Amino acid sequence: MGTHVIEAGFPVNSDAEFEAVRDIAASTSSTTCGLARVVDGDIEAALDSGVEMVHTFVSTSDVQIEDSMHSTRADVKARAVDSVERIVEAGAICMFSPMDATRTDEAFLIEVIEAVSEAGTDWINIPDTCGVATPGRFYDLIEKVDGHTDARIDVHTHDDFGLATANALSGLEAGAEQAQVSVNSIGERAGNAAYEELVMAVESLYQCDTGIDTTRITELSRVVEERSGVPTPGNKPVVGANAFSHESGIHAAGIIENADTFEPGVMTPEMVGAERRLVMGKHTGTHSVRKRLEERGFAPTDDEVRAVTRRVKDRGAEKRDVTVADLERFAEDVGVEREREEVRA
Repeated sequence: MGTHVIEAGFPVNSDAEFEAVRDIAASTSSTTCGLARVVDGDIEAALDSGVEMVHTFVSTSDVQIEDSMHSTRADVKARAVDSVERIVEAGAICMFSPMDATRTDEAFLIEVIEAVSEAGTDWINIPDTCGVATPGRFYDLIEKVDGHTDARIDVHTHDDFGLATANALSGLEAGAEQAQVSVNSIGERAGNAAYEELVMAVESLYQCDTGIDTTRITELSRVVEERSGVPTPGNKPVVGANAFSHESGIHAAGIIENADTFEPGVMTPEMVGAERRLVMGKHTGTHSVRKRLEERGFAPTDDEVRAVTRRVKDRGAEKRDVTVADLERFAEDVGVEREREEVRA
């Protein structure tokens, strides 16, 4: 699909994960990245796995330094610099993350960023580890970080308040060149910025070419849903089963005339490898019922369409799915005739 970087895993975590990262690095033309704490063993494992990029991280917020790492600011800064220097010396691309950046004392955050920049990191990743940023605040933070480093900036956002994709886009607006995303938003707690949402927002709303083959986004989403065992909600943006579905009579009537009436216009189902659907339920109108009947070979009168529509609404009001088989049965009950086929001599 043209995904630029694949962060394949945490090589030091286990033999199985090391092998998985190694196999992914050997099997793709995309840049592969391995995760590592600011610990020599982590960094060596990542380098040994064959990835081109090592993403090293350390907590910089006081709450995490004191109560998770049981360390000090001075130790954090020193270990960050040492780790970046080790990765750079090995010839790998280096990405450094000040974990929990959005809850970090700003002066100390800048101090660490300047130190790892001098040590030669290629990328600075700014993570909203606990999902507490808002788009405006995140924009200001990325803009400030950009003024204190020559490294390229990457962002990593969490969805605790439903703002992950919005914050990632805000980071890009402020000068970040890359965003870390996950398919179907899968991640810690409420998840991360969604691959499908960010890509399509950049492509459709910002009119920028990401280089991603967007026509395979729905396919990718289904593969991840199947392999992960994590169901995708029907109302999930871009890839949910209802993303391009229309039930309301007003919406369906507009869609039949021109899909742009009740869809974004700048994003079509074809762009993401999906299909538009007119679904039937208690909000279904006559336009949708007529279209569906005609698709099934019926030739209904106006009165017959109204009669079938009433049956569809009644069944939908019972919170029951209205299937094509139901529709055909309703049409037969009402006495709708099928279109006559030409009789060949």
